[in-house]
Amino acid sequence: MARLHDLSVMDLLDETASEAPTPGGGAIAALAGALAAGLVEMAARNSPDWELRGAAIAQARVLRERLAELAPLNDEVYEHVLAALSLPLDVDRDSKNELIGSSLERAAAFPLAIAEAASNVAELAAVVAEEGSSAARADATAAAMLALGATRAAAHLVEINLGVLEQDERLHRATRLAADAAAASARTLAVTR
Repeated sequence: MARLHDLSVMDLLDETASEAPTPGGGAIAALAGALAAGLVEMAARNSPDWELRGAAIAQARVLRERLAELAPLNDEVYEHVLAALSLPLDVDRDSKNELIGSSLERAAAFPLAIAEAASNVAELAAVVAEEGSSAARADATAAAMLALGATRAAAHLVEINLGVLEQDERLHRATRLAADAAAASARTLAVTR
């Protein structure tokens, strides 16, 4: 596969639909979050009389760039997990299990970072919908909904990667981030109705 950022939209869609394991759910969640941040940035730009316009644009840009950066990194760690899972049977079982466990531990960090950034996008979208131009509310609301989906998808991947570690704080954090994104999305809907 070509480097994720070098693909055209159509090639990205084709790669996503292929049998290849990457780009996977984490990378696509990150890209969805980045697109949501782009919509927030656009909505803020289309709120010329809003005094916090510049700050919202800057924050949306930082979130967009962060999420775009996380997409290929998430795929890289996922590929390491797949490599560990596909080690031959003749590899020492304890060593193999340790490698799989450590790979999954590392792999949980990236979806958690994606969930955090995407949840921040949803919150920023709510602020733009509430305080920005009324003409920009529909795009801010669409951004919040996309960010919510990205947050929930990434939080789910954290849960999968950590598996049986139910008391792990990262699971609780991912759940809180998804709840925060849902609350922010609900705020945008309340403003547009």
